[in-house]
Amino acid sequence: MTTKTLPLDLAERSYQIIIGPNLLESLGEQLAPLLSGRQIAVVSNETVAPLYLSRVVSALEKSGFRVVPVILPDGEQYKNWQSLETIFDTLIENRFERSSTLLALGGGVVGDMSGFAAASLLRGVGFVQVPTTLLSQVDASVGGKTGINHRLGKNLIGAFYQPKRVVIDTETLKTLSPRDFFSGLAEVIKYGIIWDAGFFGYLEENMAAILNLQNDHLTHLLYTCCAIKADVVAQDEREQGTRALLNLGHTFGHAIETQAGYGQILHGEAVAIGMIMAAELACIRGLCNRETVLRIKNLIQHANLPTTAPAHFTPEAYLEAMGRDKKVSGGKIRVILNGEIGTAELHTDIPPAQIKRAILAHTDR
Repeated sequence: MTTKTLPLDLAERSYQIIIGPNLLESLGEQLAPLLSGRQIAVVSNETVAPLYLSRVVSALEKSGFRVVPVILPDGEQYKNWQSLETIFDTLIENRFERSSTLLALGGGVVGDMSGFAAASLLRGVGFVQVPTTLLSQVDASVGGKTGINHRLGKNLIGAFYQPKRVVIDTETLKTLSPRDFFSGLAEVIKYGIIWDAGFFGYLEENMAAILNLQNDHLTHLLYTCCAIKADVVAQDEREQGTRALLNLGHTFGHAIETQAGYGQILHGEAVAIGMIMAAELACIRGLCNRETVLRIKNLIQHANLPTTAPAHFTPEAYLEAMGRDKKVSGGKIRVILNGEIGTAELHTDIPPAQIKRAILAHTDR
């Protein structure tokens, strides 16, 4: 399997996304010409660190880096101020400077918090993403969204801050739990729904091979998703227009996560349910036909993802949580809705009765 390189064009903030096997061993060689300083913190968690930290530290030290590990608890519920303070305390105690770098080794939670810490410390230090989960490889690590959760809503506190490089080692997917791998597939499916009908069809035809972790399919999947994300971010870095399409299913999904309590339902699981609710709402509003809703639901089901929300989640609680979403503008809930496969648009001023109807159609009874 060959290594592939994707550029993300953002003028002076441009960077490369490197995709391939066994890239952890060459991290030091890759980063040495890119980074001005030689002090680097590797931020990871209690699950990923035992698997990969020693290999990453060894690779960096061989290229002359002084490495400081920062190990956080694992889970969405730890994406908070306390974990951020742990990162800051370690870096300040070790006298990090503006030429220093934070390297995120883990999933989306580690990447989001590390990026926010890098954006904030000394008003900005270097940042590198080394994502180890499917969800972070196809979505969270690319595009510069960083942040933490608040008890009243997901990702309400953060910053746009681009990494200097994204390094995706495909071998890390082999140690991912099945549930976490399935969770990542929700974001994969999203790209087909909003952007590329051909890719959606490819997923329908090859889901069994993807679930079996066949290398060629994984490489194609990762490259396609990252290429779409890079294209969208290059057009709209700060989510003023096109980039908002990447939030398909997320307004409903974030409300599900908030109601469940962070970490109880995985992000991808919540987004999967949210995409079905969004498709239902699109159908109610005449934007797509019933067959499109069924195709989306069937593909999500084939990816071993949930298709309905827990029965105790009420429509009123959804609307309250959705009203606090960071994408609300002028007090109005903004929701991404698909048309036919491969298209999507931002919609506002949707009657609450229609939103409730879409929620109830995909809630356990």
